[in-house]
Amino acid sequence: MQFVEEIVVDEFLPTVRSLLAGELRERGLTQSDVAAVLGISQSAVSKYAHGDVATNDRIAEDDRVETLVSELADGLASGAITPVQALIEIEVLIRDLESGGDVLAQLHEEAVPELADHGASFRIHDPESDLRTSERVLSSLRRGLRILENASGFAGLIPAVGSNLVACTPDAEDVDDVAGVPGRIFDVKGQATVPADPEFGVSEHVATVLLAAREQGADAAAATNVRYDPKLLAELVDRGHVTAEFDESADVGESVAEALAVDPDATVLYQTGGMGIEPLIYVLGPDAESVADTIRSLL
Repeated sequence: MQFVEEIVVDEFLPTVRSLLAGELRERGLTQSDVAAVLGISQSAVSKYAHGDVATNDRIAEDDRVETLVSELADGLASGAITPVQALIEIEVLIRDLESGGDVLAQLHEEAVPELADHGASFRIHDPESDLRTSERVLSSLRRGLRILENASGFAGLIPAVGSNLVACTPDAEDVDDVAGVPGRIFDVKGQATVPADPEFGVSEHVATVLLAAREQGADAAAATNVRYDPKLLAELVDRGHVTAEFDESADVGESVAEALAVDPDATVLYQTGGMGIEPLIYVLGPDAESVADTIRSLL
């Protein structure tokens, strides 16, 4: 299994760096200057100069690659373009070359011919395709989960029912469009334990709260739940969050709607429990990493 990103790392980046290093040297920059501009070592520049790094001719001979490398070399050599601006231009080119039928897409499909079995409707190289959108959500969720797993003290915030960290696709309509941890996150002997990789459609509880908030116009694409504590709420308010209480004993969608009608800017929802209902705090955010960072900041 090979991802198109591996083609970028293994084929595109060495080729473009080699071309750019050569162009910069031709414009009078020393190996030390080139290394500083490209953010690589002088020994790497030397390898590029001596042809010791394998490059891809199909990428090197692409007109857009040649044009951009020449423009970036002129700008970097004169100081008219910063390394960050050059990086952005290269990132834009990568996205273009990953589009269906373009050179990076072709190289990927040649490396993984089985992709053809999915038929013409399988648009893996369309950046807006359902597959790539879902993969971006799962990737963000994995990063968020790593933040929580490595956050010292997070286990102490996990409620008896367990926590979950969820994230949804941009056009999410139901729980199948929300990814989460199967079985939730539990405190096992003082250690936050994520029992399995995140999947879509496995969280009903936290996903329902997130979807209900989004239906009311909340600008959130991720959420998590932690144990209820007035001190935690106060600290979240001190950090700039707006809180809103809802009644989980009633219909969640209706309760969240009522809460957000009072506080439409709320990024923290909570309920104080009741008969057979554990009190909980729900933190909303634009992505899983942001939500995880919010929780980590409480520790």
